[in-house]
Amino acid sequence: MATFPPYPTHPTGSAGPPGAAGGALRHPHWWQRRWVRYGALITLLALSGLVILALVRQQTGTDGFLVGLGLAVLPVPLLIAAFRWLDRVEPGPWRNIVFAFAWGACAAALIAIVANSFATKWIATSTADPSSADTLGATVIAPIVEESAKAAAVLLVFLFRRRDFTGIVDGVVIAGVTATGFAFTENILYLGTAFGTDQVTGDRGIASVTAATFFVRVIMSPFAHPLFTVLTGIGFGIAALSADRQHVRRGLVPLGGLLLAMSMHAFWNGSSTFGPYGFFAVYGAFMLPAFGLLTWLVIWTRQRELRTVREELPAYVLAGWLGPGEPFALGSMRARRLARDHARHHLGKSAARAVERYEAYATSLAFLRHRGRRGRAGADFVVRERELLSELWNRRQVARPALEYAARATAPVVPTPWPVYGVQGAYGYGYPVGQPHPAYLAYNAYNPYRT
Repeated sequence: MATFPPYPTHPTGSAGPPGAAGGALRHPHWWQRRWVRYGALITLLALSGLVILALVRQQTGTDGFLVGLGLAVLPVPLLIAAFRWLDRVEPGPWRNIVFAFAWGACAAALIAIVANSFATKWIATSTADPSSADTLGATVIAPIVEESAKAAAVLLVFLFRRRDFTGIVDGVVIAGVTATGFAFTENILYLGTAFGTDQVTGDRGIASVTAATFFVRVIMSPFAHPLFTVLTGIGFGIAALSADRQHVRRGLVPLGGLLLAMSMHAFWNGSSTFGPYGFFAVYGAFMLPAFGLLTWLVIWTRQRELRTVREELPAYVLAGWLGPGEPFALGSMRARRLARDHARHHLGKSAARAVERYEAYATSLAFLRHRGRRGRAGADFVVRERELLSELWNRRQVARPALEYAARATAPVVPTPWPVYGVQGAYGYGYPVGQPHPAYLAYNAYNPYRT
């Protein structure tokens, strides 16, 4: 188990920021520089985007592409907003969100289109029943190729943005946003192709192929691709919570999540072969319950993260790094929002942004200490802890008054006078003799302003 002081050193007794001590600096090679890696990644995504744009436009035509683009973009803001809401406890940087969406919409979509087309043609030419190529491609090849391509984005963030990937919610968000980008490009292709079909047949209105495709893909199941890939994200999230020495678990759990994602994807794609009502049966009996279960899981995980914040940060209050009301305020999304609003009202938008960053750093600190107590912290625990404490200390003058105000404003209301168990109080209820009122216990447990 990792060892660290139970109560971190007070800032007045700290030894200064990490890295200030001696030690030779090693200059990285040119290919290890950040701008080189970012430049290569941006170039790769840009080229993938241009190629996928040309392929989709070639298959749908210009008019079909524009119609598909206009319809496919509709669910994207709602899905992105939903994943950002899940990530509000410890929000990751926007660059990870942009990368995940771009990878799904460009790189993963390009891999899927090329690989699926090649595999379908190969099946059609190498089997005795060419008519089964499309079915095999949709139920076997497509789930493997597409889920693997989307999982690559989660793997890249897990490996290269490790500090931003600390648990299940992070895995869900990165996986879900990647799948949202993938579904966006795929919907452009399907809706654009449907529009081209309607142009040939002359169908219009709700009876058109475009309307039916829009209803199935955008109205009924905009969550389908995110639902599949989120299983992979959960696997990586569990791996992120594991200790570094648990190599088998860190390798097998993400693989298991990927296999579950492929299986669910295959089952969904194969629903059309189950008879005329197979699609609706699978949708009602399988997809909706699975979506509800996973939604409950991530929301429960989000609430558990808030509880972790409330439980871990009091150690830093005792050491003098945080104010007495901050653990309570930082463990409540309502109090956090109130603190930002208070800072914005009195000091402006820059102060609100400072409070928001303070909340994020404090949450990261709580999670870091939680992993440390469970023996899952990395070798850089002390360095990372000091970095986070330094960030908090630099913002304390703006953030602390706002959070203390939010703690007071959101603390449980204290009834007066306090009824005593066994006594018929002013509010007309009695309790067993000798015990205080339950609300009083809750107030004293969480409110630092009690007298």
